[in-house]
Amino acid sequence: MRKKLVSAFLVAVMAISMSAGCAKNDAEPANADGQKVEEDEKGAGEDADGEAYKIGIVTPTLTVSEDEFRGAEEMVEKYPDLVVHKTLPEDFATNKEGCISVVTSLADDPEMKYILFDNGMEGIVPAFQTIREKRPDIVSIVTCNDDPKLLNEYVDIAITTDWVRRGVTIPTKAQEMGAKTFIHYSFPTHMAAASKAERRDMMKQTCEELGMEFVEVTTPDPQTGNGTAAMLQFLREDIPRQIEKYGPDTNIFGTNCPMYDVILDEAFKLKFTVAEQCCPTPTQAYPTVLNLEITEDDLGDYSKINDMITEKAKEAEMTGRLSGWAMPSSVYIPELKVELAKYMHDEGLKPEDVLSKEFLDEFSKEHMPVAADFQIAGEGLDHYYMLILEDIYY
Repeated sequence: MRKKLVSAFLVAVMAISMSAGCAKNDAEPANADGQKVEEDEKGAGEDADGEAYKIGIVTPTLTVSEDEFRGAEEMVEKYPDLVVHKTLPEDFATNKEGCISVVTSLADDPEMKYILFDNGMEGIVPAFQTIREKRPDIVSIVTCNDDPKLLNEYVDIAITTDWVRRGVTIPTKAQEMGAKTFIHYSFPTHMAAASKAERRDMMKQTCEELGMEFVEVTTPDPQTGNGTAAMLQFLREDIPRQIEKYGPDTNIFGTNCPMYDVILDEAFKLKFTVAEQCCPTPTQAYPTVLNLEITEDDLGDYSKINDMITEKAKEAEMTGRLSGWAMPSSVYIPELKVELAKYMHDEGLKPEDVLSKEFLDEFSKEHMPVAADFQIAGEGLDHYYMLILEDIYY
């Protein structure tokens, strides 16, 4: 796997990469060295019939959301004559008009045939309403937090990570890895989010169906109390107590990214199971906890980073106790959408030709470094699909 990631092992940057946002609306596409490239120098790609076309992709900036930005930049590097990358204004929460302007500006290029959007924001649907009126020939492929019904109506294809379905897949995998108890750590402000509460309820139900004991533990709330430090100190003290009570055949899951600096560190000491982090990627906590020596040339080489983790797990006699996804879905999805758009154009396919679980599953196996399992988002949402990436075991 050749995928690149910058500063994956820095905790501060990883915290930024998990956030959602926008960036400067006048940003130019950049090359592999981060230098700006004028669009008229890039030119357009050509399909099998020699027709010039372009794929535009819009993401947050590097400083606001690293993963989406890097995923898009890798596609610019791979297809420099085809992919045009633009970023959104950083004040996206108060500058929806600026965000919409960046997206719709891509439609001014007559060679633009696909417009892709990757950002965890709301309020971008009007951009695609405008594009549909102005350029009905353009295909839109979108990831955002707008209402699914609006996305289903006004964009051609919507794709996002299926965070809630993990309420079933994580306990199931944990049991397969030998866990008899499932401990869920969270705090009130997190559990006030409907998606996290729904996932927790699904985890509890799945554990009951599998005959596993489900244990819910509330930590100090980093958003209302004494910050992250108090939460991490609680985990440092409570995890050993829980393992003493339930034994090492226990899986621990936390809903907050910083938790995993403690959870994974304690896992290597106490030998319990971590089937998946809240954001399942080899770059969440593993590099810092295991002190991985990742050189500049290794950054983002997920195969190499996964091999490093596997070796550390073996040395610690933790083989089979740790699992996750082989790469971040927030990098995967922008790249998937570019590859899908290119394939659709080169093969003369329309959105309705690719909107099925069977097609998308097979496409991910054949054209992406990691396979994905897709499901339609719900009844009446035939344009909206959610994915889970294949597992990696260390």
